[in-house]
Amino acid sequence: MRILINISANKSSVPFDYQKNLVGTFHKWLGKNDLHDDVSLYSLSWLQGGERVEDGLEFKSGAEWAISVYDTELLKKLILNIQDDPEINFGMKVNGVTICEEPEFKNKHRFVLNSPIFIKRQEGERTKFYLYSDKESGELMTSTLKNKLKKAGIEQDGVKVYFDPNYHRPKTKKISFNGIDCRASMCPVIIEGTPEQLAFAWNVGVGNSTGIGFGALK
Repeated sequence: MRILINISANKSSVPFDYQKNLVGTFHKWLGKNDLHDDVSLYSLSWLQGGERVEDGLEFKSGAEWAISVYDTELLKKLILNIQDDPEINFGMKVNGVTICEEPEFKNKHRFVLNSPIFIKRQEGERTKFYLYSDKESGELMTSTLKNKLKKAGIEQDGVKVYFDPNYHRPKTKKISFNGIDCRASMCPVIIEGTPEQLAFAWNVGVGNSTGIGFGALK
């Protein structure tokens, strides 16, 4: 399931690398938990509705933030704690929350993104980033999704994830998270599988680090 969080306008400038602040707010709402080091069966979008200014971002009309989770009990806990403590950061706070059920999917669906897709693998002492242009990216995204399906106890066979080869405006983005530079892809993905597998992906996202704001799907 997913919650769409309606957020008030900012009172101070929002820095470009605000992701860490959203992650901190998410874990504040969760309270004490073991999710930092676990496989993320949830995904966090970027804030929607901002415009770029000289020193960061402005959300003059407020923002929307999507949090999607596989575990509905986790979602209930989030909503309760949001009501108790609606403050986010930069003078922004929650104005309202809308709960969204998973859409009804068929066996193939093209997903646009709520945040860039980040794919990485450790190769010895070196971390390699994979982008939409790398032939290995589809296989790696599929492997990560299968790992999450396995953790959730859902059948893994038959699922397949790949970047849309017909999209004409793919881009890469350099993103800094806690001082570490990452490179991610902005390109829709196509997922093939069962309706249950596609609904699961809609919740947990694709690629690596969905728990810190990468790979969220619309």
